[in-house]
Amino acid sequence: MSGDPKPSGRRDAAGFFIAAGLLAFAVLISWDASNHGAGPAYSRIGPAAAAYAVAAGLAVIGAASLLAAWRGEAPERETFDLLPVILILVGLAGQIAAIAFGGGFILGATVLFAATARAFGRKALIADAAIGFTLSFLVYLMFTKLLSLSLPQGPFERLF
Repeated sequence: MSGDPKPSGRRDAAGFFIAAGLLAFAVLISWDASNHGAGPAYSRIGPAAAAYAVAAGLAVIGAASLLAAWRGEAPERETFDLLPVILILVGLAGQIAAIAFGGGFILGATVLFAATARAFGRKALIADAAIGFTLSFLVYLMFTKLLSLSLPQGPFERLF
């Protein structure tokens, strides 16, 4: 496979930066978890347990990345395409705008779904919008009717 690591003997600078970022996040999460305070007196597991587990996982992945960068075992990198990133950002901005200007959750999530599908290479915008509308409608019903949570109201949400 083309993504398999191939030892090149060269140190991987990008791998070092990625490893440093992962290890920095692990330290930051651990520091934040240490400020949560003590858990309940009847339980040994407090609110910081999940944060410490995430920090430990990040530390392990960071250490493995550091080792791979040191050995020069980085997989071959793919080319970077900016268009999908822009499409997803436009979808997020569309969702924010739809919610902020009264379009509601369903319309905002539909816009985000269609833009993200396009970013992943789908060309059927109408079909993607219909799928996004259906999924966001089902999510809206689940959150509002089953879980009794409120989501931003818009014209579609007012029908139910």
